[in-house]
Amino acid sequence: MPRPKTPLTPEILFLSFLGIGFLPKAPGTWASLAAVPLLYGVAVVNPPIPLLIPILVLAVVGAGLTAQVIQKRLGLHDPGWIVIDEVIGMFVAFLFCPHAHWGGLLILFALFRFFDIVKVWPATYFDRSVPHGIGTILDDVVAGIYAGIVCFLGHSLLF
Repeated sequence: MPRPKTPLTPEILFLSFLGIGFLPKAPGTWASLAAVPLLYGVAVVNPPIPLLIPILVLAVVGAGLTAQVIQKRLGLHDPGWIVIDEVIGMFVAFLFCPHAHWGGLLILFALFRFFDIVKVWPATYFDRSVPHGIGTILDDVVAGIYAGIVCFLGHSLLF
């Protein structure tokens, strides 16, 4: 995906997750995978989940507002290079399985990518019907919720 015809501003670097969104093939997959080591670091630190929730809410709002401004400025709707939503979605999924090890995080990654691609309702609503920047972000939040629930249920049933 070519980079936008504007300079790489801090907003574009944020939305593209430091340029990962401009990789030529599967930028959403690469961004989701790039979140795995970050999530492992969070799992090692093991902060209380209630501490992570307001941080994620701020990330969703900030990413949604930033995406809205940049998409409007560039005349785009949900361009493929905006991948911060995948990173946020992975963090949302992580809330359901915060003690995951590397293998668990890779399973979480696979589940998230599945739900991000399949777009189970209401993700389809946000993806297709919400033209604002927040719609760009919320479909991945929904995918993260679904992936997290499946991960939690799988872990609960197996252990």
